[in-house]
Amino acid sequence: MASAFAPGNISSVFKIIPHTDPACMHSLGMGFTIQEGVEATVSEHRPTQVFFNGQAINFPTVLSVVERLIQRTNISGIKVHFISPLPLGCGFGLSGAGSLATAYALNKLLGTDKDNETLAMIAHVAEVENRTGLGDVCSQYHGGCLVKLKEGAPLVADTLPIPEQPIYYRYFGPIQTSEVLRNKEQVKRINSAADNALAVLQSLTSTKPNPELFTSCFAVAKQFSVESGLLTDSRVIDTIQQIEKIGGVASMIMLGNGVFSTHAFDGATETQLSKNPARLI
Repeated sequence: MASAFAPGNISSVFKIIPHTDPACMHSLGMGFTIQEGVEATVSEHRPTQVFFNGQAINFPTVLSVVERLIQRTNISGIKVHFISPLPLGCGFGLSGAGSLATAYALNKLLGTDKDNETLAMIAHVAEVENRTGLGDVCSQYHGGCLVKLKEGAPLVADTLPIPEQPIYYRYFGPIQTSEVLRNKEQVKRINSAADNALAVLQSLTSTKPNPELFTSCFAVAKQFSVESGLLTDSRVIDTIQQIEKIGGVASMIMLGNGVFSTHAFDGATETQLSKNPARLI
């Protein structure tokens, strides 16, 4: 057996960069990793099976990673066990985390000796092909609060000088990433809003560390959530307003009907912004 961990990722701004080659399709934007994530344990098993917190699930993105890595080996199947306190489909990038952790662990198990960048690209391509994400793997590969500004480079990101600190979140329900990606009009509106946000984020990358930097990030994220047309759930809207009324800052988790903030609020779960990237355990 072999095990690896990849952190959850909270995305707050994203622009879809389309391409016919899955290795070149990705997203630009901003997000940060948190201390919780996904622990993947892999072992040889036929047929291939995936379990999430003890329950068998269909996880096409992870299956794609497994199929890619066991090619040209004498292994015909893998069992993948995931353990995570985070929910699937609620904007924490668990498809990316699960795929990346699986790639790291399986590389160790098979002794294929691929470097982490190659493994991260395998996980990223699996995400794109299965329409489960476009940018989470990049964040989980690096760790920390990141801004992605370079088109055509799925694993390139700038790190913002924001320290590890408490983050509070509450999720109300999932948003299907695949449905958003198929809606051409919504994609057009998202990318238009993202262009405005990216212009501000570009300037933040050259900002010296200061207590207001993360607050500025929240302001960009909140504006993007409104301009993109994604902030529609009344529970999310009401929660953000309640936080702002007490002097806090908050925005919508992308893509999920959830809220994140640096301030504690009713019904919130506390986590920690973490700079730790995916790793073997």
